[in-house]
Amino acid sequence: MKSFKNLKALSSDDLNKKREELCRELIKERAQIAIGTIPKNPGRICLARKTIARINQILAKEAVKK
Repeated sequence: MKSFKNLKALSSDDLNKKREELCRELIKERAQIAIGTIPKNPGRICLARKTIARINQILAKEAVKK
């Protein structure tokens, strides 16, 4: 996952693409848990959620500026 500084450098289109990608990944991981299998990297779920929150924060700040 990228740090907050690296995410701030991306354009809003790139941030939206990254957020969609992370949401799809999160859905896959949660589906694995629902089926009963253990995900390859359980810590990745928490990391994906935090990165999505960071992206949402950056997009919200950009929306306020406009």
